[in-house]
Amino acid sequence: MPTVNLTQNLREEYQNLFDTCEIKTEKLNEIENIIIRILNNQSRYETVANELGIPWFFISVIHNMESSLNFNSHLHNGDPLTSRTTHVPAGRPLVGNPPFTWEQSAEDSLTLQRLDQWNDWSLPEILYKIEEYNGWGYRRSHPEVLSPYLWSGSNKYTSGKYVADGRWSDTAVSNQIGAAVILRRMSEKQLISFDGDTVPKKPFVYYSSRRIEYGEQLQQFLNQFPGVRVLVDGAPGQKTSDAFKLVTGNYLSGDPRA
Repeated sequence: MPTVNLTQNLREEYQNLFDTCEIKTEKLNEIENIIIRILNNQSRYETVANELGIPWFFISVIHNMESSLNFNSHLHNGDPLTSRTTHVPAGRPLVGNPPFTWEQSAEDSLTLQRLDQWNDWSLPEILYKIEEYNGWGYRRSHPEVLSPYLWSGSNKYTSGKYVADGRWSDTAVSNQIGAAVILRRMSEKQLISFDGDTVPKKPFVYYSSRRIEYGEQLQQFLNQFPGVRVLVDGAPGQKTSDAFKLVTGNYLSGDPRA
């Protein structure tokens, strides 16, 4: 399928989508479990990443999309490592004999996509390369639906997907968590950063004994989680910070315990 050019408008679109991405509350536990599994195998991703000059977390989210983090499957498409791939792209890797190691397969898949020759790993470029890895079917044939390969599990996606190669359904819903959504959560947890990231002058929410802008919205958000009950008074002090840590794993910025 013909490629889609990475124009300045497309870069801005990716950046805006990521900046305004909101993770669906009911998907948060699933996302946290995926991230735990990714971090447990970070060294394996880094081995391939360092060899090819690709961010380790880019490889990890592709791995999740293609084979649900299964290290017995090809990174190309989830086919078993006991033989060459049978689905598109078929017959990979070309070099060597099965069974293949996951690392051998991963290097073949990533170099096949020429990702080892890509030098710009800022956020828009990462999202562009993730969408390209999956294919441009959504953007070219169904631009009304943002690709669930990136955005499933967030406010950017509701329904519509390819149920098989070339077969489209308006009502089908992706059950996967999109790659961009996982990256968004990893970024929120300060586990990763992107080329060109800048440190914000001041966080939107922070520890305070006084009312702050977005304080009430933060407390209302936290109250959606089981076992969290904080007073909605707009002043995110110790109890709000405790709830924030329960949900995110970190105290609010400015909390002396942080």
